[in-house]
Amino acid sequence: MDIHFEVRSALGKLIRTTHSHWELITILKHPEIDGKETEVKKCLSDPVEIRMSSEDQNVYLYYLPYEKYYICVVARHLNEEGFIITSYITDKIKEGETVWKK
Repeated sequence: MDIHFEVRSALGKLIRTTHSHWELITILKHPEIDGKETEVKKCLSDPVEIRMSSEDQNVYLYYLPYEKYYICVVARHLNEEGFIITSYITDKIKEGETVWKK
């Protein structure tokens, strides 16, 4: 597996992404997140809020303030690990149950 980076999240999960998946996120889906690996890692390890997806109880949305917006990292948790589904910049924290707050 071509791991691009992995980070221990605020919930204690080891969250990772591969080079190919990171390229998919940053080139095809959310180019605004390209070059922001440092911020994405901080969003996972030191977020201001974590919410559980209202559609999937194994998916969590991590939020970190960024300029006048938020970076959101969406990650699927599997036991003690997880992986990044996507990451993007948003103007507000989405709906969902808050599971962790700074």
